[in-house]
Amino acid sequence: MRRYLPDTFTMLLVLTVLLASILPVTGEAQGWMALATKLAIALLFFLHGARLSRDVVIAGLLHWRLHGVIVLVSFVIFPLLGLGLGFLLPTSLPPALYTGLLFVCVLPSTVQSSIAFTSMAGGNVPAAICAASASNLLGMFLTPLLVGVLLSASGGGGFSMSALEQILLQLLAPFVLGQLLEPWIGTWIRARKTLLMPVDRGSILMVVYLAFSSAVVEGLWRDLSVGDLVTVIVADIALLAAVLAITIYGSRLLGFSKEDEITIAFCGSKKSLASGVPMAGAIFAHQSIGAIVLPLMLFHQIQLMACAVIAQKYATRFKTLPAEPST
Repeated sequence: MRRYLPDTFTMLLVLTVLLASILPVTGEAQGWMALATKLAIALLFFLHGARLSRDVVIAGLLHWRLHGVIVLVSFVIFPLLGLGLGFLLPTSLPPALYTGLLFVCVLPSTVQSSIAFTSMAGGNVPAAICAASASNLLGMFLTPLLVGVLLSASGGGGFSMSALEQILLQLLAPFVLGQLLEPWIGTWIRARKTLLMPVDRGSILMVVYLAFSSAVVEGLWRDLSVGDLVTVIVADIALLAAVLAITIYGSRLLGFSKEDEITIAFCGSKKSLASGVPMAGAIFAHQSIGAIVLPLMLFHQIQLMACAVIAQKYATRFKTLPAEPST
């Protein structure tokens, strides 16, 4: 039963939002907090680059058909579903929340949880590692481009070149530096996952605290109603359910093995909080991003609970069925 409850990191996110609601950072302290957050995010993506083995990158090229399906789902089907929500959601939903829902749709896949659920369900773990890593790399370029396209289509702003520059400088440059140094420090970093975890979690919590502090000062909780939150939760559930159905039944129609089906389902349906929160800070730099990242934070917990159930079902089914050869 514990696996269906919020994980420790989700509870920390909730506490961070509560802290920002009670004691938001303002004034000169906000400027220093913003600088510290940018440095923490740069360190986070440097470590991501240093952790990613060259062997994983090369192996990813060998299963191009599987990875192509995951990229198609993450960056084409998901955004189209997000646009479709615009015709179904009530017009009273605040624009920032709908922008947040569109933002969820253009984010890359998660890395750690996609791999963990794929392993739990008995899927193709090496392919999941490659697919999730490739999705995050592509997301640095595709996410800001797709945000511009979707916001234009929904009547919002267009593509911002400055947002892409922020992504490249703050996220991609440290990632590339880490990848260049991977032959010398990669093994050391991969062996110290627990030691370096505070950098992963801490940098995201810093961004969330900064974002919600600004949003609270500008009246976030005054402007949002319980009905708005319920609408966002229902929309998140509908998005996840639709994509899970597409990935599971679509992979069967395309003739993928059961192991690859599991990989496509988990990597294609997940959205990364670790990449999404920093990207939101860069893409929506001159906006209050508290309401924009709220749908992502809710989607994060929903996908963890849903995928825990699905992974358990897959694992149980594998005990009664013979293993199929991987494509």
